[in-house]
Parts: sequence; C-alpha cells; structure tokens
Amino acid sequence: MIRVAVFGAAGRMGREVCRTVGDADDLELVAAVDPHHEGIEAGAGLVGVDPEAIAGAEPQVAIDFTQPDAVMANARWCLRHGVHVVIGTTGVGAVDLEELRRAADAGEANAIVAPNFAIGAVLMMRFAELAAAHLDAAEIVELHHDGKKDAPSGTALSTARRIAAARRGAWAAPGGDEAHPGARGAHVEGIRVHAIRLPGLLAHQEVILGGPGQTLTIRHDSTDRTSFMPGVLLAVRSVASRPGLTIGLEPLLGS
Repeated sequence: MIRVAVFGAAGRMGREVCRTVGDADDLELVAAVDPHHEGIEAGAGLVGVDPEAIAGAEPQVAIDFTQPDAVMANARWCLRHGVHVVIGTTGVGAVDLEELRRAADAGEANAIVAPNFAIGAVLMMRFAELAAAHLDAAEIVELHHDGKKDAPSGTALSTARRIAAARRGAWAAPGGDEAHPGARGAHVEGIRVHAIRLPGLLAHQEVILGGPGQTLTIRHDSTDRTSFMPGVLLAVRSVASRPGLTIGLEPLLGS
C-alpha cells in the first residue's frame, strides 16, 4: 500500500485526485493540503495549510496540483523529508527543474514533473515530434478553460520545443500585421503558439503541420478531468523506482 498526500486537495484537479487515490486498492490517501481551504473535509480528513501538515501522516508520495507560486516550496519540503513527489502544476520552468534535479539526485526521494497527465496528450506530443521530421512547418493552437492562469500551457510549450528539436528544415513562421503584434501568437523555439481561454473548454490542443499540397492535424481533447487520472496513478506507482528527476510521462510508458 502506497501512502499518498495531495497538495491543492480542494482545487478542481485536487478533488479528482483525492477521489481517484481513495478508490485505488493499492493507494491510501493519508493527508491533504490546501492553504485556501483549511478545515474542509477531504478523503484523508481535514485539509491542512502547509507541507508540515502532512509530516505526521508519513506519506511516501505527494501529488502537487497547486499554483506556480506554491509548487516549489512544496517540492523542496518533500525532497528534504524523503517524500517522492509527482508534480502536475504548470509553470515549473527550466531553473526550477534544475533545482529539482539537484535535490532529487542529492537525496533519497525522487520527482516526476509532467506537463500533462492524459495519456492521449502524451501520444499527441510524440506524434507531433515524429511528424515534424517530415513536415517542419508547424503551429500549435491550445484551448483551455478560462480559469487557467498560464498561457501558453505547459503542454504547448513542451510540444513546441519537441517539434523544434525534431524538425530538419528551417521554415520560419511569417509575422503578422505590425499594428496588431499579438495576432500571430507567441513565438516558442520558432513555433507559433496560439492560446485560447473560454468557458466550456477543459484542455485541448491542435498541432497543425504543413507541406507542399498537404496539411496534417494532430488533436487531443480532454473533456473531463478523469482523463488525467490514469497518468497520475501511473506516476504515483512509478516514482519510487525512477531515481532522480523524470520529466513527462513518456519514459513511464516505455516509448
């Protein structure tokens, strides 16, 4: 039985994670933390306010779906105290990843950081990477609910970087009207990324690649937060056996 704590337990993703962990036969939800919802009932009892709240529960793995301004403090605490950590919070940049790598390498706990826990999204990124070796003209459209604070999404940034590394040509996306500089989206590693935020959406992404006389569209849609749960469970069950820092779910899929 793996003892699990959840950071961000009262959020939309956190609540789903708590339910999923509670329903798994080989996992036990032993602690829940959410500084904005202290004292509410969660599957592990009352929600606490900071990492110290989980210490007495002695979790083996902590799952973090919080905010960019909170995730690193939570991760530092976990790695210092020998608790493996699985991070789904977006906004973990290259400097933060390097800090996590050093901390995981120096201690006894491991970390997994994934921009997206939906297995289909992982496959979408891989397919886009494969296609970019043959169709190097590509743009990304990512669509999320209007409560998502970061833009572009972590998935879109990861996809753009993978496309940029895989493509063999030097196609450059044309600019837009100088009077409307944002019309062509963000510029990420030479890839244009367009972020849409609307109520009614959850998490969606299209990669559109073009070549002479053809286009290829690769799209993934998460229509419910349950789509992320198989990936979360995979990470929780795998993190103890993956020394150091693992980025993304793809290494866990054996691909």
